[in-house]
Amino acid sequence: MGQILSQGSSLPMLLGIDMGIQWVLWAIAAALKTEKFYDLAGSSTFILLTALSFRNSSGALRQKVHTAMVLAWATRLGLFLFRRVLKQGGDSRFKHVKTSPSLFFVYWTVQGVWVMATLMPTLIVNTSRYNPPITYRDYIGWALWGGGFLLEAVADSQKNTFRQDAANSQRWIDSGVWAWSRHPNYLGEILLWSGLCLSASSVFRGNEWLATGSPLFVAWLLTRLSGIPILEKQAMKRWGANPAYLTYRQNTASLIPGIW
Repeated sequence: MGQILSQGSSLPMLLGIDMGIQWVLWAIAAALKTEKFYDLAGSSTFILLTALSFRNSSGALRQKVHTAMVLAWATRLGLFLFRRVLKQGGDSRFKHVKTSPSLFFVYWTVQGVWVMATLMPTLIVNTSRYNPPITYRDYIGWALWGGGFLLEAVADSQKNTFRQDAANSQRWIDSGVWAWSRHPNYLGEILLWSGLCLSASSVFRGNEWLATGSPLFVAWLLTRLSGIPILEKQAMKRWGANPAYLTYRQNTASLIPGIW
C-alpha cells in the first residue's frame, strides 16, 4: 500500500477507502438493524487511514506526533463508545434511523465525510514531501491537543462514573467539569482537532490551506447538527419541567465557560 499511495493519488485513494468502509458496513448494519458498531467503525477508520498515510510518509517527527495523537484519540474514544453502547444495549440517536435503510445510509455517509474532513490536516502532513522544521506553531498545537484530549477523557470518565450510580438514574450530571460546561467532552474534541490543524498548517501550501476548515467543520457538526442540538432536545424533554435543571441550564455554559 505504501508504494501505491503516491503523493498525487494518496488523498483520493484514502477517501475511496474511507467511503467504501462506511458503505459496506452500512449494508451489514442495515440488514441487522443495528447501530452497535457505528462509532467503533468510525474510530477504526481514523486508525486505518492514519496508519496508511503514515506508512507512506518520510517518518519525520511531525508526522510521528500527529499519527500517535490520532491513534491515541481514536483508540480511547472508540473503545469507550463501543463499551457504552454494548452496556446500554443501543444508541438513542438511531432508534428510528436503523429501521430505515435509506436514512441509515445517510448517517453512514456523513460519518465517512466526518472522518475525511476531520483527518485532512493530518493526512496532508503524512503525505506531504514538504517538511519544514518544528516551530512554536507545532508546540502550541500539540499543547492544545493535549488539553483537549485530557478534557474529553476526564469528562467521559466523570459521566460514566456518574451513570454507574443507580441513585443518579433520573438525574443530569452537574459535577466535575460538567459544572463548568454542559458539553465539556465536545469542547475537548474541538480543542484537540484545532491543535492538530494548527500544527499541520506548518506544511500547508496552496490549496492545502482549505484544510484549516477542518476544525470549523468539527465545531459545526457538534454544535449545530449531531451533537449539542440532539442532546439539548433530549435533556429538555426529560428534565425541562424540573426547576433545578433549568437553573443548571441557565447558569452553566453550553460549551465554553463564560462565552457560550
